[in-house]
Amino acid sequence: MRFDIITIFPHIFDSYLNESMIKRARAKRLLDIRVHDLRKFSTDKHKKVDDRPYGGGPGMVIKLEPLVRALSSLKLKMKSEKVKVILFSASGKQFNVKMAADWAKKYDRVIMIAGHYEGVDERIKKVVSDFGFRISDLSIGPYVLTGGELPALVVVDAVSRHIPGFLGKGESLEEKRHGVGVPVYTRPEIFRWKEKVYRVPAVLRSGDHKKIEGWRRGMPGSNTSA
Repeated sequence: MRFDIITIFPHIFDSYLNESMIKRARAKRLLDIRVHDLRKFSTDKHKKVDDRPYGGGPGMVIKLEPLVRALSSLKLKMKSEKVKVILFSASGKQFNVKMAADWAKKYDRVIMIAGHYEGVDERIKKVVSDFGFRISDLSIGPYVLTGGELPALVVVDAVSRHIPGFLGKGESLEEKRHGVGVPVYTRPEIFRWKEKVYRVPAVLRSGDHKKIEGWRRGMPGSNTSA
């Protein structure tokens, strides 16, 4: 799968995308992640990409022209149903695990516009539509962030986990295995700290797999609970 991220802060992505499992997936060519610096598509001599909003108000808005140039440079040739175009917005549909899994199966390419300041010129939605694609407003939670860079990383990480081969043969999706948030423990069995003792639950040490599975099913967050 290919991810294209349009941003005015491209170096924010350097560390996260070049570490751990995402780095390995890129090396195996399971992921093709490209970060595009919006300032490179500005015709202004100072590489300015924002301006004051019409109608007044505080803050600045990402301009339309450099965004259109950036999107045009991506040379979208695939059928529109194979491409997902996202504009991050606090008012957008909230991202969830089902969306991540569905996108990994449905799309070959995800294009993300990481806005900043007071938002992005609304006309970008009409331009994307005229390109033959639909743009979706997306939020990663009920709060406001300073930009779309963190949400873009969240989408890359969450969707990538559902791509075959990303997690490896010895691993499986946590949400399919037991459910999100089911407690896990490891050695030592007994941990002492400042006169207090912390133990692994006895059922997990019992060796009785039926009881262990029943215990896990009863945990909050388990996707196998009755």
